[in-house]
Amino acid sequence: MARKQHIAIFTTASLPWMTGTAVNPLFRAAYLAKEGDREVSLVIPWLSIKDQELVYPNKITFKIPLEQEAFVRKWLEERTGMVSRFNISFYAGKFSKEKRSILPVGDITETIPDEVADIAVLEEPEHLTWYHHGKRWKVKFRRVIGVVHTNYLAYVKREKNGLIQAFLLKHVNAWVIDIYCHKVVRLSAATQDLPRSIICNVHGVNPKFLEVGKYKQEQQQRGEQAFRKGAYYIGKMIWSKGYSELLQLLSENQDELSALQMELYGNGEDSDQVRESAKKLELDIRIYPGRDHVDPIFHEYKVFINPSTTDVVCTTTAEALAMGKIVICANHPSNDFFKRFPNCHMYNTGDEFVKLTLKALAEEPVPLTDELRHELSWEAATERFVRVAELDFAVSEKPLPSASQRFMYISSDEVRKNIEEASAIIHHTVSGIEAARCAFGAIPKTLRPDEQQCRELGLAFPGQ
Repeated sequence: MARKQHIAIFTTASLPWMTGTAVNPLFRAAYLAKEGDREVSLVIPWLSIKDQELVYPNKITFKIPLEQEAFVRKWLEERTGMVSRFNISFYAGKFSKEKRSILPVGDITETIPDEVADIAVLEEPEHLTWYHHGKRWKVKFRRVIGVVHTNYLAYVKREKNGLIQAFLLKHVNAWVIDIYCHKVVRLSAATQDLPRSIICNVHGVNPKFLEVGKYKQEQQQRGEQAFRKGAYYIGKMIWSKGYSELLQLLSENQDELSALQMELYGNGEDSDQVRESAKKLELDIRIYPGRDHVDPIFHEYKVFINPSTTDVVCTTTAEALAMGKIVICANHPSNDFFKRFPNCHMYNTGDEFVKLTLKALAEEPVPLTDELRHELSWEAATERFVRVAELDFAVSEKPLPSASQRFMYISSDEVRKNIEEASAIIHHTVSGIEAARCAFGAIPKTLRPDEQQCRELGLAFPGQ
């Protein structure tokens, strides 16, 4: 019998951190493995206890990887009703306070044995390869697919010397992705253009949100009031997640929106500043700690207002639409996927924002069609992913030209391959120099896992 296709999904975060790169790759693994015709491994970062305390909410920590694996599987099964059929492996990671993200430690390709290294999916490929020093991804795996989640350039531009940093980062991203990926999937045009890339939203929503939407639609059909609350926003409480834009819109249009009482839910480094700014501007806003968006407290809201333009495709917008709500969002490339949904209203100016918000508060949402509901599902997202990632692509080696032909002619493919090989050697060399790594933003001493990480992950520590 032919061996099943093996897909290894590497990502930059894990539950209980409720971030997109923890949740979406988890669902992708579950739905790719659902039919049992593929072997799927989800490869996630393992953090030592000090970093867990910085990253994971509600003081949740794990002593060993098996505890975290059990947590992840339970969370997934509660939301999908499926028994997870994929493997979970861990690589050593460290949390960067400066970048507010987890960075890999050592050569994370080693988590997958060579004999099953078939297809690798790099969720946030630039993030996973900036400081990669180990076996080359394209050498280890037959095919490497990158899925771009984050608009890093938008975040960097908000920092000091942001334009210069964004210019450099743009070229670094293109460089490492060209070296390490055969194909790149950009969730929307909000991300930078990249070599061999295609734009397609390959994310879906937790099926629980679709269940809420169906129930709300049934209430509407029975003539009941499905939504009893007004407008809200949920998102990590940092300024770059749309909070600065939201407060500005509300402040500039207080008179017109006097009937609007906005409610915000989120945790984050800028929580105190957001509260202080809202109070200073005398805005009618209530601010609450973050919750899971599927929590029943959100079911009664009718309008979801999301002014963020730093997301690539906003997961909470998709979830709100799945629950049957009206969404008010910016007319921005990150929201292009949602234009087909009748409950999604996009604004270009402050005046349009006011008109659309007042209209949404006064009307009822349009019931979702079965077709549009399917478009939001992970089944549809998985179908799109399999298609655009060309998972069934067969690598066929072209016959080598004769000696006389090689002497007379060098193909453009050979030239490109030689240039890529030289680039890979340069990156491998630079990424192996501690001073160079730190100069470019790597966490010090992350060329290989430390003794504690090796002990926790059951790895051999050099010198033992």
